Amino acid sequence: MDTFVLKLCSDDDLDLLTELNRQLIEDEGHENPMSKAALKQRMKHFIRTHYKAFLFYQGIYCVGYALMDVNRKPLYLRHFFICRPFRRKGYGTIAFQKLMELFGTRDIDVEVLFWNTHGIEFWKSLGFHERSIYMRYSK
Repeated sequence: MDTFVLKLCSDDDLDLLTELNRQLIEDEGHENPMSKAALKQRMKHFIRTHYKAFLFYQGIYCVGYALMDVNRKPLYLRHFFICRPFRRKGYGTIAFQKLMELFGTRDIDVEVLFWNTHGIEFWKSLGFHERSIYMRYSK
């Protein structure tokens, strides 16, 4: 996988980032009701502030993306997504390792929805461990 690269995103990537974010929301079962237009506006706000978005490419194929809050210490990985056809092929692990190398860090936080068992298993396979339980009261 020596042609695997991370591409720093700009406004030119907003349509693709929006679609990938929509798929992430769908796959993790998040209750986010935002329209594509609202998701695009939110992503635009992210990449114009203290977040950095990266697309993951294997050759000519976009295999996923990440959105990181680079002002937090430790760094905070807000979104991490591997496209459906490319899952369980090692791309997630490679993308994560490349992000860690790029930022020269050994510490990073990520939140995973409680019911997202595949996500939890993936992060644990990389050495993550639980630090808190985030709860919500809603009627």
